[in-house]
Amino acid sequence: MKNIRLLIIAVLFLAVAQICRAQVDPKWQIHDRDRLAPTVITPGTASTQDSPGRAPSDAIVLFDGKDLSLWAQKDGSAAKWKVENGYFEVVPKTGELHTKDAFGDCQLHVEFAEPNPPKGEDQDRGNSGVFLMGLYEIQVLDSYQSKTYADGQAAAVYGQYPPLVNASRTPGQWQTYDIVFHGPRFDANGKLTRAARVTVLHNGVLARLATTSARRTRRRQKNCRSRCRITITQSATATSGFAICKASCGSGLRIFAGRC
Repeated sequence: MKNIRLLIIAVLFLAVAQICRAQVDPKWQIHDRDRLAPTVITPGTASTQDSPGRAPSDAIVLFDGKDLSLWAQKDGSAAKWKVENGYFEVVPKTGELHTKDAFGDCQLHVEFAEPNPPKGEDQDRGNSGVFLMGLYEIQVLDSYQSKTYADGQAAAVYGQYPPLVNASRTPGQWQTYDIVFHGPRFDANGKLTRAARVTVLHNGVLARLATTSARRTRRRQKNCRSRCRITITQSATATSGFAICKASCGSGLRIFAGRC
């Protein structure tokens, strides 16, 4: 089976008052020394092709390379994917995994390596994805010298927005997604007041700066009004898979999460 090697490093939760503030807060004077200073953390370190980086100090580790105790199958049962040598990978026909904890606005760092040598074409070439709130999928796919529809290639908001560029590396090399997600907002009557927004950097290059369509948010509005789980999927095709790792083992994924 083709194994997608995916590494999710960090989910950093953003306090609503700190998100995308476009104007100076009128409660404070410019350079006001009484204004609350930001929380001090120890930043993480970047990964290389040979070794994984380190999560920031305010991160919550959702996979530590040992077990999947913080993940579950879609039906809530224990995660059935395989863990070995510091990584975990898909077990065929077991379906998707999701985090047991629910998350809202977040920053998510993902590292993945596509199968080498590549196998399949189009959407059958190492296909998986990362779902935010169960609605918005950031596509995981081998898009290196491989053609598919624009809104379904690597770093696309699947079925909605193509990436601005194709920054895919060759199969077998570690790649990164840095995803900043702001969930939708509703008024007291349930009316959508702000659609979800997602920004994606693929291998450090801006791939998507978008407002997710209000149509999709309204269609499943009840699922969007609170914090939701992060889901990782396996392709329905027999030739595609999904693997997750803590260590740089050539196959795998990590996830950390931090709260403000």
